[in-house]
Amino acid sequence: MIDDLILALDFGGTKHTVGVVNRDRSGAWAIKRVPAPPNADAAADCATVFDVAHKMLGLRNPAAIGVSFGGPVDYNTGTVRLSHHVPGWENRPLQAMLEDEFHAPARVDNDANVAALGEYRYGAGQGCASLMYITISTGVGGGWILNGDIWRGQDGMAGEIGHTVVDPAGPVCLCGKRGCVERLASGPYLAGHARALLEQDPAAGATLRGLAGGDPAAVDARLVAQAAAEGDPLAQGVLAEAAHALGMGIGNAANLVNPGRFVLGGGVTKSGEAWWQAVRAAARATALPEVLFDIVPAGLGDDAPLWGAVALAPEKTR
Repeated sequence: MIDDLILALDFGGTKHTVGVVNRDRSGAWAIKRVPAPPNADAAADCATVFDVAHKMLGLRNPAAIGVSFGGPVDYNTGTVRLSHHVPGWENRPLQAMLEDEFHAPARVDNDANVAALGEYRYGAGQGCASLMYITISTGVGGGWILNGDIWRGQDGMAGEIGHTVVDPAGPVCLCGKRGCVERLASGPYLAGHARALLEQDPAAGATLRGLAGGDPAAVDARLVAQAAAEGDPLAQGVLAEAAHALGMGIGNAANLVNPGRFVLGGGVTKSGEAWWQAVRAAARATALPEVLFDIVPAGLGDDAPLWGAVALAPEKTR
């Protein structure tokens, strides 16, 4: 039985989300979030997501599938180029795999493009013809909406703000360059910075150390944000440095393309008002005075990629 349902999928670095919604975008969402399997690879991720989707659909078949993927994607073929965080995704034909598995047409794009589309259609980007969506979480990625349409660039790689270099003498990023925004501002890296500082100075970061139960290895980005909110100087400094790097990347993007709005989503954006102030201050200091823009939280929160996947799903059935 084929119902008029859209299957919306979000493949992340550490968790995956499956949603089912009516094609007319009405009615209640059915959403399930699941952690990625330990030491996951592409095959394990696919098996996990496919299993959850089948259970949610039951005996129903989707009319179409929209997919957000946490890494570079060839939109024209629906092929995942790679994942920077999970092995085995290189050149995997995810669109074809989904169409064979669920017998419905699918579209696949990277998570930042899809979330940008979701925010533009349904969230904080409504009424703004040109915007950039940036996700700051396991990694840092961006997606452009220019004059109402996704701008993917010639090779589908537009929006990679996470690999904008803001400190040429900075630490080495996974991409091989030094001082990328992602290397300085993403959740795992800012947590790693905090852990290194705790290990270097046993007297520093008392609040953060206490929240981690005395074990620096237990520190994650959430604990850094909590400690910063409680006044821990070490945590505040780590967050400020990460926010400054992100703000510099945003200011450079504003100078280059001049969108009206930057919409920020992802787990790191929940780091508190001081983080937001530092991002905005660095962006404003980097951008030309004549370049005007605002920086706002994602209106759809963690569901931005899912709503974008709904908008991305093909309108015509096979």
